[in-house]
Amino acid sequence: MSIVTVFTMPTMTSDMYNQSVKELENAGLGEPKGRLYHVSALQEDGSVIVTDVWESSELLDEFSKTLMPILEKIGVELVAPFVSPVINIIN
Repeated sequence: MSIVTVFTMPTMTSDMYNQSVKELENAGLGEPKGRLYHVSALQEDGSVIVTDVWESSELLDEFSKTLMPILEKIGVELVAPFVSPVINIIN
């Protein structure tokens, strides 16, 4: 079952986001298996919010094994994401 994740990270700046993307690419996870959509945006306070759609929670969990240490390394305060089953996707 597909899931949607929303990561609200109050301490993540756009520079930190860009660094995390580069680190994921260096780890071979620029386009991870199972991630269908990825959207990042700036909130009014300048922090980054990320929304992903994944084929399954298992594939997200596997990706998170690499993502979370990268976020910790660059100084992002880790906050549990909102995760929910997808009801519908309209392109």
